[in-house]
Amino acid sequence: MSDRPERARLFVALELPAAPREALFVWTARVLSGRAGLRPVAADALHVTLCFLGSCALDLIAPIAGACEVVAREPVAELTVGTPLWLPPRRPGVLAVELNDLRGGVARVQAALSDALHAGGWYQPEKRPFLAHVTVARVRRGVRVRRQELGSPPALTLTPSTVTLYRSRLGPGGARYEPLHSVELSSG
Repeated sequence: MSDRPERARLFVALELPAAPREALFVWTARVLSGRAGLRPVAADALHVTLCFLGSCALDLIAPIAGACEVVAREPVAELTVGTPLWLPPRRPGVLAVELNDLRGGVARVQAALSDALHAGGWYQPEKRPFLAHVTVARVRRGVRVRRQELGSPPALTLTPSTVTLYRSRLGPGGARYEPLHSVELSSG
């Protein structure tokens, strides 16, 4: 029997409203039609990752959830859908859609979360600047894709209002995301 505590793979994300999620999923299915090696992300799993914490002990979930409350003071973000992106650029592992952060709201939410989670010792901020995006497809393991020009995603404006702490459970069909704690952004 192991003395190691059970662990969970955690991340904090901005939830997207249902209609834009579905529109992005439909666009992804259309542009990936006939392209092998790419697995679309399910519509209900589309989100904007703000902070990826990785493997954490289960007893840290409550304090991490408490730290996420810092975003309750932040106003609702307004975003528009931008261009498709292959990430990372040199050897893509995902197809994403850039989100234009019209008033810097998502950047402020991400910075507040990053600071609070770093202060608690649960998160190491990334060195590269935050890029608001939605991963819409993943490259299958062992497959190398060439970056391809894709048609423009639908012109959408979205106003996400919820930040959620998720547990990611990896499996053969891809990751499943279990919401653990949600925080509503300020409406005013």
